[in-house]
Amino acid sequence: MKQRMSMLVAAALIAGGAAHADETCNSPYLAKLIKGQEDYVHVWTLGVQGMGDGRDKLVTIDANPKSKTYGKVVSKVSVAGKPRGEAHHMGFTDDRRFLWAGGLEDSRIHVFEVGSNPAKPRLVKTITDFASKGGYVGPHTFYALPGRMLIAGLSNTKDKGGVTGLATYNNAGQLIAKHDMPTSDVGGAKGDGYGYDIAINPGKNAMLTSSFTGYKNYMRPLGELIKDANAMKNFGNTMVLWDLKAMKPQQVFAVPGAPLEIRWSLKEGDNWAITAAALTSKLWLVKPGADGKYAAKEVGTIGDPAKIPLPVDISIAADGKGLWVNTFMDGMTRYFDLTNPEAPKETYSKQTGKQVNMISQSWDGKRVYVTSSLLDKWDKGGADNEQFLRAFAWDGKELKQAFEGDFAKEGLGRAHHMKFSAKSSGKSMAQVAREQLAMK
Repeated sequence: MKQRMSMLVAAALIAGGAAHADETCNSPYLAKLIKGQEDYVHVWTLGVQGMGDGRDKLVTIDANPKSKTYGKVVSKVSVAGKPRGEAHHMGFTDDRRFLWAGGLEDSRIHVFEVGSNPAKPRLVKTITDFASKGGYVGPHTFYALPGRMLIAGLSNTKDKGGVTGLATYNNAGQLIAKHDMPTSDVGGAKGDGYGYDIAINPGKNAMLTSSFTGYKNYMRPLGELIKDANAMKNFGNTMVLWDLKAMKPQQVFAVPGAPLEIRWSLKEGDNWAITAAALTSKLWLVKPGADGKYAAKEVGTIGDPAKIPLPVDISIAADGKGLWVNTFMDGMTRYFDLTNPEAPKETYSKQTGKQVNMISQSWDGKRVYVTSSLLDKWDKGGADNEQFLRAFAWDGKELKQAFEGDFAKEGLGRAHHMKFSAKSSGKSMAQVAREQLAMK
């Protein structure tokens, strides 16, 4: 019996070991990492009234060059109930069976089953208590923990400002814990209570969070917002280092200008993370000093800060030696050499759209994907309001476009966050287990 159980477990691992591929910027707790060719790109898409069905939806595009439907939409699954909730970010559960996708306006979380057939995701659940039970608004980052999902909010139910926190759900969708962002003195610096991204270095028991702005700001038209001097004061200027196991803040770092996405280096032996501040166009490095205590320092500049390029997303290379940066206002995609993370050097740039937001790369760095939409009321207007997913091949010297999905032309909406999937072996765990036993 014991031998049989061991074989079943081994067979399950074999069957599940090739289920999904992914970019380099996800939770370290995700299972089934594939470092080869991704088959599909899932795009969490904001609905646009009068465009198609007008609903937020999960769009799946074939990304395998060997496929007959390469570059084509193979599935689109719209949300039920309220048609639009400001679709924004999403994340896999640790077993990669489900994608959790959130709305910044309605705080609803839509759960899509993707494990059984990633070409045809299914909407299986909608979680509606993020605001009512957690007290937070705008579920932004979905970060897998073993058997759980850690979610960073952007706002709160009391005043819709930027003070917020982290909510922990189990994989069944039940809220089990909440942790407010610090607003008091922590390690000699005061927290501002703002939230945005999450990044974990398990080996160091270290979790970093960053900071953006609250509902009252991100739901306003961008042109109107930037003219409001008081509102512009209500952006985050901190990052927080947490004791992961205890879920307690240990240090607060002053990082002015809304530090957004955080990326730990994935290279073995490295112990540093990098982020980009949106409003100041600066790169910041977080790493321990000679005394072993973490510190944050400005290490680079993105474009011309005077022109406010607005860096919105970053993607780190698997070897920790390179960083892609997308800037929304000028539509530029830039590559920085991180061989020395203390002094990043821009070595390549290309305008990949009239407005660009998210950027994801394959594990081997040979494929780069870019989407266009930032927020419903922050996207550009007229001819500049391109809505797309563009795929590029990267040979280390030049980005060459491989295909484009025109989300406006196809009546899909505003293309935002991406996740990758790959086909399963086509055999269930039980099938593989039976085959393994039959050979004995």
